[in-house]
Order: sequence, then C-alpha cells, then structure tokens
Amino acid sequence: MKNQTEPAIELIEHDGEVTLSIGGEQAMQAWERDLMWASADMLCEHGHDFYEVGLGLGLSALRIARNPATRSHRVLELFDEVEGLFRARHPEVPDNLTIERGDFFQRIFELPSESYDGIFFDPALDMHIWTDKDLWARTMPEVVRVLRPGGVFIPFFSTKPELRWQYVTHFRTIRVERHPYVAYDTTEYTHGTSGDAYIQCFRKD
Repeated sequence: MKNQTEPAIELIEHDGEVTLSIGGEQAMQAWERDLMWASADMLCEHGHDFYEVGLGLGLSALRIARNPATRSHRVLELFDEVEGLFRARHPEVPDNLTIERGDFFQRIFELPSESYDGIFFDPALDMHIWTDKDLWARTMPEVVRVLRPGGVFIPFFSTKPELRWQYVTHFRTIRVERHPYVAYDTTEYTHGTSGDAYIQCFRKD
C-alpha cells in the first residue's frame, strides 16, 4: 500500500493520448511537448549549466540536455517510479544529463550559491503547497541565491495571463512569451482545452 509520499504512479496510453498520472491526478500529458520545448529553448539561451525540478515525461529534460549550449543538466525527481517510466521509454540519454532523487523544498537549501545558469521548475505539487505563502517566502530567495547573475528561473507554462505570485516579487526582469496550445479533450488541469499559454522567464539581475 502506498503512503502519502508514495502515490500511485502510472503511464496511461489510450486513444493516442499519453498521460503521466500521479496519485490519480494528471501530472503531465504528451500534448505539452511544444510548450515544454519552447521553455527549454528559452532556458538554454542563458548559459550552460542547468537544473530542473520534476522529470515528468522527460520532454524538457531531453530537450535541454540535447541543446548544443548545454554543458550539464541535473534533474531532481521525487519518485523512483517516474524515473523508471522515463528510462523504460528512453534507455539511452545524453551523457550530460543526470537524474537525482530528492524533495525540492529541502534540496534548494543544499545547492551551492551561483551554481546554475537556469532552473526549469515543473514538479507535481499538491494545492496546499502552491498556496503556502510562508513556504514560498522561504524558498524563492534560495532559488535566487543558487542562480548565477543573469540566470533565469522558468516555471511550467500557464494558461492564464497573469504572473505567478509565488515568484514575481523576487525578480525585477520578467519575460513572457505567448504560445497557442491545444490540449486533449480529457485534459483537466488547463483553463480550457485550447487557447494561449504563457511562458514566464524570471531573470536574476
């Protein structure tokens, strides 16, 4: 029986749709590919050493690692099962890609200062974490500390045209790109199944 830190994790492939399910919730779907690639490409404009939180289907991880600019890319994943599913689909990965296990809200305090040019942030988090103002107030200064000058923090895309309160007060320079998207009819985590998605890039000045 799974406990709270070990939810049921499965890869569901049905009628041409690919869904990573964590704890019965849609954590990620394959239709996101173009948005994840656009986010990864934006990240790679800003240096050579990158860190990613949340492996998911590995769409952004592989895109970042395969970018000619990338020297190293480390991915932090909380669950063994997610990495297992990824490696089953991708038995060979770039040499500059490493995957490690851990909880972001602990690991960020352990990372060296000014050690990364960019952080891509796309973990599967429960709603009570997203709404915990004290947690984000403690965490985001550590994110800024870990970034090199000119480095960027890119969270997963939003389908609402608003800056995320968790991050916005910690950065002065913010770049936003709008991209069209079409999700699956069964997608539950977007505001509608088509429209515009917004990639937000927060830069450390």
